[in-house]
Amino acid sequence: MKLNLKHEEGMTQFYGEKKGWNIILEILLFIGIFILCSLGQMLVIMPYEIIVLFGDSAYQAAIQAQDMEAAALASVNALSGDKFMVVSLVSEIIMIAIVLGMCALIQKRSPRKLGFTKGNFLKEYGLGIVVGFCAFSIAVLIALATGSLSFTFAKGGWILLLYAIGFMIQGMAEEVLCRGYMMCSIARKYPLWVAILTNALVFAALHLLNAGISVLAFINLVLFGIFASLYFVRRGNIWGIGAVHSVWNFVQGNFYGIQVSGNGKMASVLDCTFAENRELINGGAFGLEGGLAVTAVMVIGIVLLYLEPWKKSSKVKQ
Repeated sequence: MKLNLKHEEGMTQFYGEKKGWNIILEILLFIGIFILCSLGQMLVIMPYEIIVLFGDSAYQAAIQAQDMEAAALASVNALSGDKFMVVSLVSEIIMIAIVLGMCALIQKRSPRKLGFTKGNFLKEYGLGIVVGFCAFSIAVLIALATGSLSFTFAKGGWILLLYAIGFMIQGMAEEVLCRGYMMCSIARKYPLWVAILTNALVFAALHLLNAGISVLAFINLVLFGIFASLYFVRRGNIWGIGAVHSVWNFVQGNFYGIQVSGNGKMASVLDCTFAENRELINGGAFGLEGGLAVTAVMVIGIVLLYLEPWKKSSKVKQ
């Protein structure tokens, strides 16, 4: 039986006890929670920033000379690079905590009702790792076949392990916020297709300030949101799509050496160089997510998930 986007049997177990609100109120509440999460992340990162700046000689010299322009430049230089990126990724654990807390207080939804099921979670996470790696690698192969990029070896070093941990947190955090919370909240009152499209558009909008964003990059982000939503529905848990999202980003940035959603390059196993005049395929400044190679992978993934026969075993495991 094909997926029924109007009344999905498995999704009812994620709704919680309270009925849904008007979609505008749901979006406004989402914005409020997102702002709260952002403030929380700032508070988590702040101690690290203070320690780094107090130990940076260029910043301290500029402060003593009361040269605010030089101090600002020194702070940017000090608070950049792989270590700061890892701290930023790990700080998103506060997003998971805030979403879980707000859902418990406002919607009376337990972690299980956000997709944190107990049954087969290791199997689901492992499958997500494989899917995330294969999906992004197919996009890379498409770009390679069209001469849109090339690789050389780089020295990633021990920091790659910390990146793996950071992306495990970051990918899961965004899935908890956009799929576990937002999609399921809207689906309490509206047809599932409305919840999927809304959370996918909002997910893409969260990246609008990223460097190199383009129309095609925005479309690809929407497609990823739809793919992630369908994967969540199909598997009946948050573990799988959290792994897909995390591995997609980690493999992209720290294995293939490609910019992740417009962010700067990070320590990686390989170093990627984009061919000139191939931006339509490789995504240019935004990274591969801004090109047609990822568009093709996302469209294929969405079609496969939509057409996959519904299995009773994919319902939530208590």
